[in-house]
Amino acid sequence: MITVENVRKKYRDVLACDDVSFTLPEGMITVLLGPNGAGKSTIMKSIIGFLRYEGNITVNGYDNHSMEAKRMTGYIPELPSLYPNLTVEEHLEFLARTYRLTNYKDRAMELLRRFELEDKRKKFGDELSKGMQQKLNICLGVLSDPQVLLLDEPMIGLDPHAIKEVKKMMAEMKAAGKTLLVSTHIIDSVDMLWDKALIMQKGKIMADITKEELVRDGMTLEQLFFDVTEGIEPDDVIESEETQ
Repeated sequence: MITVENVRKKYRDVLACDDVSFTLPEGMITVLLGPNGAGKSTIMKSIIGFLRYEGNITVNGYDNHSMEAKRMTGYIPELPSLYPNLTVEEHLEFLARTYRLTNYKDRAMELLRRFELEDKRKKFGDELSKGMQQKLNICLGVLSDPQVLLLDEPMIGLDPHAIKEVKKMMAEMKAAGKTLLVSTHIIDSVDMLWDKALIMQKGKIMADITKEELVRDGMTLEQLFFDVTEGIEPDDVIESEETQ
């Protein structure tokens, strides 16, 4: 579970996150939607601990900056940040040592096979295509088998096979009771996966709703997104019954 309470982040004169609060339950996939500049990446980077902010964030009861929280959290950033002088398998080894993983090699090889990188094990980071870099990015994010996984635009640059595998992997993690937060602006990419939706605009959470509530109201996620981002005033927040 992730709990975000009254998070505020300002970049000079720009208020990127304005008193953001929400809870992500275990065993659910939450999708974080919003137009460019809405604050999605800022709140993701705040949760993972990359940014300073005002407010409180906990991961399964631990402060998100604690070692306990970091060990149970995986992160797949929007843009891969690979080391040009490390091979694919050396990237995995480096991350395994960082997390102090033991007996990780079988899982690493399983992930490489799953994302069709097995024959690229000796390739350096800067020798990979953008799509292959993103596949390695995903393998690194889940190597530790995290209890909580943050995915920032995970489908960008992937081929159809890799997209299928990412979706399947997310469904497997959900079935195992794990907490997932997926930030995207491509609604179709997560349309069948999500359990809960958060919609941001201008640094605020403008909607916090479950799929069941949306279906009951006779709306689609796309309709809600456009209603929120184009049709309602900033003070008209749509809340889930769980948050009221």
